[in-house]
Parts: sequence; structure tokens; C-alpha cells
Amino acid sequence: MGVDEIRALGSEELVKRLEEAHQELFNLRFRLATRQLVNHREIPRTKRKIARIETVLREMELGIR
Repeated sequence: MGVDEIRALGSEELVKRLEEAHQELFNLRFRLATRQLVNHREIPRTKRKIARIETVLREMELGIR
């Protein structure tokens, strides 16, 4: 999901996606700890997704775009 796709969503949808991403990160970390995670690159990818969503939410809050 790119930044343009994230910016097209409403704030309620962004909050929902943010919660889902946090849950996904929790599950990935849990799978990493139990040695069930195959692709370790999923963790930074999910962190980046969380950062993008939080950035867009902050832009909306400040009225920057």
C-alpha cells in the first residue's frame, strides 16, 4: 500500500488499518520468538506501513494536505 492509497482513505479507515497493522506486528514478533516466522523482512515492512499511516494521520490532524 503506497502513500497515495493511504491518503485516499478516511480517518476512521486509517485508524482501523493502523490497529490491524499493530496486531499484525504483534503476531509477527510472536512468530519470530517461537521460530515460526519464515520471512524476516515482514517485520520492517509492517513497521514502515505503521509509520506511513501515522504520518498521514498527523498530516490530516495538522491540515497539511
